[in-house]
Amino acid sequence: MEPTAPKLLRIAFDRFEVDLRSGELLKNGRRLRLQAQPFQLLALLLDRPGEVVTREEICRKLWQADTFVDFDHSLGTAMNKIREALGDSAEHPQFVETLPRRGFRFIGELKGSDASPPSESGAAALDADGGEAVDAGANKIEAERLMSAKESGPHRRLKLVLVAVASFALLIITIILMLRSMGDSRGTARAASIRSIAVLPLENLSGNPAQDYFADGMTDELITELARTKGLRVISRTSVMQYKGVHRPLKDIARELGVDGILEGSVVDAGGRVRVTVQLVHAASDTHVWAQSYVRDLSDLLLLQQEVAENVAKEVNSAALPARSYSPKISPEAHDAYLRGRYSWYKGEFQKSRDFFQRAIDLDPAYAAGYSGLADSYMAQCVSGELPAKEGMPKGEAAARKALEIDDSLAEAHNSLAAAKLFYRWDWPGAEKEIARALELNPSLSEAHHCYDYILSVTNRDPEALQQERIAQDLDPIARPWAIGWALLRQRRFDDAIRAYRSELESEPGNADLHMNLAVAYYFKGLLKEAITEEEKSLTLVGDTEGAAALASIYKSRGFKATLEWRFNALKKKAKKQYVSPVELAEFSAALGRQDEAVHYLKEAFDQHTASLIWLKQDPYFDSLHPDSRYQAIVKAIGLL
Repeated sequence: MEPTAPKLLRIAFDRFEVDLRSGELLKNGRRLRLQAQPFQLLALLLDRPGEVVTREEICRKLWQADTFVDFDHSLGTAMNKIREALGDSAEHPQFVETLPRRGFRFIGELKGSDASPPSESGAAALDADGGEAVDAGANKIEAERLMSAKESGPHRRLKLVLVAVASFALLIITIILMLRSMGDSRGTARAASIRSIAVLPLENLSGNPAQDYFADGMTDELITELARTKGLRVISRTSVMQYKGVHRPLKDIARELGVDGILEGSVVDAGGRVRVTVQLVHAASDTHVWAQSYVRDLSDLLLLQQEVAENVAKEVNSAALPARSYSPKISPEAHDAYLRGRYSWYKGEFQKSRDFFQRAIDLDPAYAAGYSGLADSYMAQCVSGELPAKEGMPKGEAAARKALEIDDSLAEAHNSLAAAKLFYRWDWPGAEKEIARALELNPSLSEAHHCYDYILSVTNRDPEALQQERIAQDLDPIARPWAIGWALLRQRRFDDAIRAYRSELESEPGNADLHMNLAVAYYFKGLLKEAITEEEKSLTLVGDTEGAAALASIYKSRGFKATLEWRFNALKKKAKKQYVSPVELAEFSAALGRQDEAVHYLKEAFDQHTASLIWLKQDPYFDSLHPDSRYQAIVKAIGLL
């Protein structure tokens, strides 16, 4: 067993030196002021240079008893103090790199330390002592061997040699069997310790970039299938796709995603048949647990994905996958159209995705996933405010029901039906029943946990709602960085929402949506100047530099209310050319104190069954309307408690 390397006591990098004994940070020999907690955080990062130290590890070691929001604020403050002391920045880091929603990594070059190695003279003395003991024993054995040989003659010597060779061979065989047994048991133990997994984007080995949609689609379907495994947490697609084409140590990726295992592989589509190669890696030891190659007809891909998922489940000793209620035999052309649809859907091209999903259904009317995709395309457009609910929701609901008619075990279809009942039917119990079924079928379906947050929120179960959103973010950290802050805003926890958005912006300073959400949080807190600053940043990041300049000019010359008027007029002008949610128009009316106008837009939203109307009670914009009997009548008609 190799001796453990001693801990460094003084660590130097660039012009800085950290003394772990005295708790001091020095620059060019001069002591810098750094409080205890930031110093401990810096020491933790320096202990693992080049590695990602996750937020969970930091929280566990330095903020053990703090709440989620307090930890975010404390961590952000500590990191700011470190960067201030080092002259570093989050945008262009020289020493500490931020990994979005994962943690931090020290990227500076270490120069050395004053930690003393073990005494060479002492080691030599031990070697000498040990050597003498061995030599003495060897001399005694050799003397006995010579005496025996002298007494017995040549035949005796030959016999002894043969016995020695046979004994040595038996010893080697025994050692090999023991090592193999130990290796097998270690491999089994490593596999059994995998309780969370990330499926990295399958590599497209066709040599044709146009086939990327196929590899991405196969990755998505494998994630979906594997997520049905009970007792195994599977990271969602959005978060793993950031590693597409990125060649980094799997151990680092696993640490950033917070998983025990990595499933990686490749796919080749070769004229009617497909070859998929996958391997399971135990992250902590960076060792291969299992690998397999499959060659199948394109019509058998769903069966292939189920087979791979079942094999992985067996390797990690998880429960078997729930049985499918139908035989997943599909038309290769329909499957190709479906993969293209999902590829477009994840890019936010909902109308384009709908065309592909419809083609998949036309080619194979019994394709449940095709109907589920069609439902998702309608639901997403309605919830995002791009499509009137009365136009899209009934079609999305019908597609979800058709998918479930074909395959009741499709979790995504249950989630889509839950969304229709929540956002369109205002059927809270029905929505909760469907989301419970979706999570029963696929506990790792991030989208379902996110939808459950909304259901719990509109039924006034705020702590449970926030917990579901945290689970959703844990499963898919990249997809919705704004979601925790929005949940806090709905609970009027404006300070906490501001801290949450600031924390996310530390990881994603170029995210325009986050800056706009932070502007809204500042507005409700009454910090109007800060709200304008964040809105300017948001407009600039989306390329609207003229709008940002106009906003700043109006605020400076006429005040904050004038900026609301300016934005409201722009929205009404837009509504003459394309669909704009009446709820959004009602929010501006309420913010400007135009109560009658706000109620008018809310009645219009009620008649249209506008999706975002479910937030009528939770939306802080409408707090001023709460005493209004007309507002109360709409609340009652929707069925909000």
